[in-house]
Amino acid sequence: MQKNVQDFHSSINAFHNGKPLETNIPARLDRLPWSRFHMLIVIALGITWILDGLEVTIIGSLGPSLQRADTLHLSAEGVGLASSAYVTGAVLGALVFGWMTDRLGRKQIFFLTLGLYVLGVGASACAWGTVSFALSRMVTGLGIGGEYAAINSAIDELVPARLRGRVDLMVNGTFWAGAALGALGSIALLNTTVFPVAIAWRVSFAIGAMLGLIILFLRAFVPESPRWLMTHGRIREAEAIVSKMEAHSSNLESSSALPKVLIYPAGVFMPLDMIRIMLKDYRGRTFYVLVLMIAQAFLYNAVFFTYGMVLTTYLSVPTGHVGWYILPLALGNLLGPLLLARWFDTIGRRRMIGTSYALSGLLMMMVAWAMHASILTALTQTLGWSAVFFFASAAASSAYLTASELFPLEMRAFAIAVFYALGTLFGGAAAPVLFGYLIETGQLDSVVAGYVFAAVLMICASTVAWIFGVDAENKSLEEVAPPLSSFRSHMQ
Repeated sequence: MQKNVQDFHSSINAFHNGKPLETNIPARLDRLPWSRFHMLIVIALGITWILDGLEVTIIGSLGPSLQRADTLHLSAEGVGLASSAYVTGAVLGALVFGWMTDRLGRKQIFFLTLGLYVLGVGASACAWGTVSFALSRMVTGLGIGGEYAAINSAIDELVPARLRGRVDLMVNGTFWAGAALGALGSIALLNTTVFPVAIAWRVSFAIGAMLGLIILFLRAFVPESPRWLMTHGRIREAEAIVSKMEAHSSNLESSSALPKVLIYPAGVFMPLDMIRIMLKDYRGRTFYVLVLMIAQAFLYNAVFFTYGMVLTTYLSVPTGHVGWYILPLALGNLLGPLLLARWFDTIGRRRMIGTSYALSGLLMMMVAWAMHASILTALTQTLGWSAVFFFASAAASSAYLTASELFPLEMRAFAIAVFYALGTLFGGAAAPVLFGYLIETGQLDSVVAGYVFAAVLMICASTVAWIFGVDAENKSLEEVAPPLSSFRSHMQ
């Protein structure tokens, strides 16, 4: 691997006609204490996960209502089709906008992807049938998918190394704050004393569009990633942003003694070049992250896109009460990353990732067995899923953290996009359709078998984490994966 990396960097230096740029920007960013500036960045960017959680939970909660004759009159397969259209759009959005993020910068993509989200969710509120609803969900997914790559890379590049793990997990975990809001909202909106069911589902999507418009204004205060700027030769712009961030902190020592890195700005890397690097120079890490992403994507999409139909089909829960059962799942998912996040920076990445995947898989096995034995009520099954997702949520968030910090800066967003796409195509696009079909059979054991398969995937991912995991805690991004254009990476 090292020889391939050296050869690749040699070719970069050979074609670069300018002088190397020396900078201590990464060290200056990593030494900063937490400030209000960091909090603004996290709020303005991390809100995306709340929106995504809102979208996923709305579909899960409204799925049974959308099958009514006075709404969209979707079949169970139609609900699965709309869910898969959303996820497929997210995959396409991640790939297209992931590369654009590395090419054009993090900030420019923020507004474009959020604008697509607003357009798609607004169109969802106006849908009139299966096809129009599925297409609207695909546009919504395009925006959300693009957000994943741009925002995960930007947050990791702006947050100090010693806090990167916990901040990333907490931000990704806020997906479930959105899920909780979606569950509460569906309860209120499906209450026929507030809105008739025939229009309540439209109001749910319209609220998401309005929230997206508000967030567009917050994004104006988010800076471009100084790390991205430095690899594109824009050192002065990068230093100005870092100086502004330093102005929010006091008692900082002189930056003159901080370690520096030499950058040979090499321009834009094409997707095929980046894929070649992933498969040749980082193939162990590529396999590792892919397994993590596939396992968590299948588990989550298997349960959340269809849980409303499981409750109404097998446990006789009224459609208007589904949100009450989604809410505890969302809360368990939210608490997992919030309470466990700090240990990913202290106990370490490898140990915590391996443990969280293993525990969620084992607990899911127990819930599946209890379903097969017919000893669960709607309440106890919900509590069982809440326990599973307490650990699975931390595991899923750590998968995105791992994808964003194990690859060089020039291809970070694209790498996130590739793993998100591959993991989601297997787990996200396939799982809703598969479980929609399993539910249509009317055989509970068929659904249980699907859950067992998801549990086995999580346990396998745990094993891979212990073997291939990287101890990236408290290390700068440049130490974990040197930039392709850095002199330091060429010399190592």
